[in-house]
Amino acid sequence: MLSFIMSLEFLLCITLCSPAMYFVLNCLVPLILGEQNLKKKYKAQWAVVTGSSSGIGKELARKLLFQGLDVILIARDEPIFEDTVGELKALFPERQVLKVAANLSDESGKWMEGITKTVGDKKVQVIFLNAGYILTGMFESNTVGAQLANLHCNLTSNIYLCHFFYSRLLAAGDKGCIVFTSSSASYIPNPFAVMYGTTKAAVSAFAASLAVEARARGIHVHAIHPSPVNSRFSTGGGNQIKVTKIEAMDQFYKFASGPEALPTKFLRHIGRGAVVADIGGVSMMLRMVVHLLGYNLMAFATAVCAPFMPDYKKGIADSAKKS
Repeated sequence: MLSFIMSLEFLLCITLCSPAMYFVLNCLVPLILGEQNLKKKYKAQWAVVTGSSSGIGKELARKLLFQGLDVILIARDEPIFEDTVGELKALFPERQVLKVAANLSDESGKWMEGITKTVGDKKVQVIFLNAGYILTGMFESNTVGAQLANLHCNLTSNIYLCHFFYSRLLAAGDKGCIVFTSSSASYIPNPFAVMYGTTKAAVSAFAASLAVEARARGIHVHAIHPSPVNSRFSTGGGNQIKVTKIEAMDQFYKFASGPEALPTKFLRHIGRGAVVADIGGVSMMLRMVVHLLGYNLMAFATAVCAPFMPDYKKGIADSAKKS
């Protein structure tokens, strides 16, 4: 009986201490240790950034070039991508900036041919898999093709790219990092953006699982959950889709930052902070809400309250018009 009571006390202690440990690993350690130079950390020469035509991806590429890395940019083939490449080449004339146009929503993975050709025998040790977009509306209001395209861009393409670069790092015995831009949508229910929440949950779980295999081999794998960012993401990220505004999401965007604020925060975590890191007040607040309520209660409460939400009522009305 005494051992049972002691076990309960231990579990209670762990439960009560876990929020404090979360803040230490997620906030305090990165803040104290500060930003780090990835070129020096891994003795690296080349980096890759996907979704690098604008937003977080562009700012990550800018930061890595500033640190002295040559960078391969991967994004959709659109005018803004060409503009970004030209801008970064002008800002960093001493660095190599290579461009690969790729439609990561293509399930065939044929776009990998252009990437493997450009990479060639270059030693790429710093990989930021940042590309992704959101598809909004009731699940039935978007075609299954549109849902799967979102799945392939946000998740499948990351598996292709991660496997390619991870295998190369292992074969060469090189140290490096693979960092996924995920979302706090990965750990909360996501009505009206079902595929986005699903893919980000998978990305974060994938990163956390692979990190276990990779760390002792000198490869740091992370998933980063930024708080809302003012970028093209909220308008479809250049994917020529109509993004229906989600009122609940708009409330969080009142606290959004610019993408230029993110790279420094990303780099603080790599190899020493949380494997799955929450950046910014919104992501951290949502994490604590889930911690306190539990995922099941939160999902149940969201489902019960949904019919009273403006987004739900609008979604039902829009779906009825299409049917």
